[in-house]
Amino acid sequence: MKTLSLKLDDTILNETEKITNRIIKPRNRYISEAIEHYNKIQRNQILEKRLKIESKMVKEDSMNFLNDFEKIDYVD
Repeated sequence: MKTLSLKLDDTILNETEKITNRIIKPRNRYISEAIEHYNKIQRNQILEKRLKIESKMVKEDSMNFLNDFEKIDYVD
């Protein structure tokens, strides 16, 4: 585990103190869990953006393939 120096706005720190006192959880644990949760959200957003880009690429390739396929003249 690493030690980290952190600057917070007074309002955020005050709210954090109120919540951690109410739920009886150490401030460090609370902040670690909050960062972990935020990291998951960010990873999901990054993945979503990447999937949208890749989906668009596949869609374009699929449409090109379909157009080429439709141009084939089938002879029995």
